[in-house]
Amino acid sequence: MSKLFKGEFSRRQILTTASLGAISAAAIGSMGEEVTAQQPTEQPTPRGGTLPPQIKFEPISAQTEVETGGPPTALPPERRLGFAIVGLGRLTLEEIMPAFAECKLAKPTALVSGDAAKANLVAQQYGIKPQNIYNYQNYDNLRNNPDVDAIYIVLPNSMHREYTVRGAKAGKHILCEKPMATTVEDCQQMIDACKQANRKLMIAYRCQYEPHHRAMIAMIRNKELGTVKVIQADNGQNQGGDLDQWRLKRALAGGGSLPDVGIYCLNAARYLTGEEPIAINAQIFSTPGDPRFKEVEESVTFQLRFPSGVLAICSTSYGFHEGRRFRVFGSDAWGQLDPAFSYNGLRMMVSRKSPTNSMAENISEVRLSEKNQFALEIDHMADCLINNKQPHTPGEEGLQDQKLIALIYEAAQTGKTITLPRVSGLDVTRGPAPRTLK
Repeated sequence: MSKLFKGEFSRRQILTTASLGAISAAAIGSMGEEVTAQQPTEQPTPRGGTLPPQIKFEPISAQTEVETGGPPTALPPERRLGFAIVGLGRLTLEEIMPAFAECKLAKPTALVSGDAAKANLVAQQYGIKPQNIYNYQNYDNLRNNPDVDAIYIVLPNSMHREYTVRGAKAGKHILCEKPMATTVEDCQQMIDACKQANRKLMIAYRCQYEPHHRAMIAMIRNKELGTVKVIQADNGQNQGGDLDQWRLKRALAGGGSLPDVGIYCLNAARYLTGEEPIAINAQIFSTPGDPRFKEVEESVTFQLRFPSGVLAICSTSYGFHEGRRFRVFGSDAWGQLDPAFSYNGLRMMVSRKSPTNSMAENISEVRLSEKNQFALEIDHMADCLINNKQPHTPGEEGLQDQKLIALIYEAAQTGKTITLPRVSGLDVTRGPAPRTLK
């Protein structure tokens, strides 16, 4: 692979108003060098190789203008790593499969589905060989397919453990959708199976690879907002559709709004601070008589206290109009993403004291180049396989969220504050920070 690009973003990719003094070069540059977790000892996948050099153009704009950043580079199709996609539901067909068109290191090479007709149609659309279509019974035969380097599991939550374990035993690396599983025990079995098979395991926390989130992390870690005091995060939607859908079945989903969309708030509070909580409070409410919530909860609010003193106040629901945002309150300024957890259209705002009026608020928008979040996470997985690196969001990251989700439910059911031991260090469940592929 080409030399690591040490900054999350170049100056040219960031456009701010003149009054914004927020994202310094030091803040951005430092985020490309985080290495906190131990490197695995696995052998690299014998495909991929070094990226071709980037094509350079001479500047055509004055120094006062924002430059484009140059064209991307990519591996030729025959050298890209092959992914088998397991599950052809809405997320796969609306987001993940189209995202491969923006990948630089990966391509879809196999499909696993219980619907043969649908799988054949999708295979035709994406140029996947007919012989690379599998069902859930012959899934283990992926072990014999050299076209497949990794498996991307996009199934109902309770099925993640089985297909991760089987996939690892078939000798394939695993990228698994969040939440990682429905129990702590299942998460641990997934980690153990991949370690035993000497395969990498990554959980698909797409937001941790997205430019706006990476920039906000950089701002916080470099104290661009001062000392962080409070984080407010909300993520919810008014769930409709068929009452028999898997998200409303506890056996398949493991819960309601909390593990599905509330996990974004939980995970954000953790990666924004880099810390693990030391205290949890929570409340749950479901509208009486609403048939959607016979088995799973409607709304959850929870509060997290971190060792540095940061308080995170989070809410999630299957019953309110779509809202996906967070705001970080610091001693010197606040920063927010609204929306924060959507697939696209993210907006970043920063508020500081006006330089001309001490009573006025100076709110500025930070505009970053929008990237396909699914392409970013898939390419990160491929990059880790090619260069034998630990993923930024390994199984330990998903396991920690599952542990905390269980404690949030316990806090809500008992009405008591759950206290946890302090965890020293930052980003202890994460691998090296993702790099920008040019």
